[in-house]
Amino acid sequence: MTDIITLENVTVRYGRHVALQDISGAFHSGSLTAIAGYNGSGKSTLLKTIVGIKKPNSGRISIKGSPKIAYLPQITSIQRDFPISVLKAVCTGFWSRVGNFNAISNDLKRNATAALAEVGLIGFENRQISELSGGQFQRMLFARVIVQNASVVLLDEPFTAVDAETTARLIQILLNWHRQGKTVICVLHDLLLIQKYFPDSFVLAGKCLGHGHTHKMLEDKLLSFDLDMAEICAGPETEAHLKHDHSHHDHTHD
Repeated sequence: MTDIITLENVTVRYGRHVALQDISGAFHSGSLTAIAGYNGSGKSTLLKTIVGIKKPNSGRISIKGSPKIAYLPQITSIQRDFPISVLKAVCTGFWSRVGNFNAISNDLKRNATAALAEVGLIGFENRQISELSGGQFQRMLFARVIVQNASVVLLDEPFTAVDAETTARLIQILLNWHRQGKTVICVLHDLLLIQKYFPDSFVLAGKCLGHGHTHKMLEDKLLSFDLDMAEICAGPETEAHLKHDHSHHDHTHD
């Protein structure tokens, strides 16, 4: 498999604090990878460094072929009271295509409406984003990623504070991206989701503890090293909603 993102001895600091130290590894083109680790292990920092928001203090990140990258940050980092409608917020995903000042065409608006339908928000186009629940807001952010049509998708804890039904729906969108050949990298706290849906894992604890097939990370106990302390295991409600879908989208990790 072709490596699309390669990390070579990447170290990232915030002042004196070392968030990532000498991280090396790779993400394969078309892979579906979970980034796991306890709180403060550098997961979000790794995504920010890959997307270019944070620069490495040393080492380097190589991205093959200059692919289009879509990035979904943690929901807590987004201003939710900004006065903008749901449809217009989704249309900001077209920015790289139309720039700051060009009008959004009717075709693009139709694309945005179709993305809202895919995430279950049809009829919400004219609502203000401040009126959305946490789960609805996260669905809207997924719609914005959909319209970007990027070949690499980075998601930072996309299922935090959303209900089990929304999680199940959004998981299917991730699986669809994977079937389309997109490279999907997702920071997760939910070991159940990682086990069931993510063929590959990248385990962090400031350093890289391991990366590769998820079943190998489980066998080596790397996906249970301290994760219970982070309360990442899903409850029975999420299990029930996902069990049916999993029967149709079972991944083998060999």
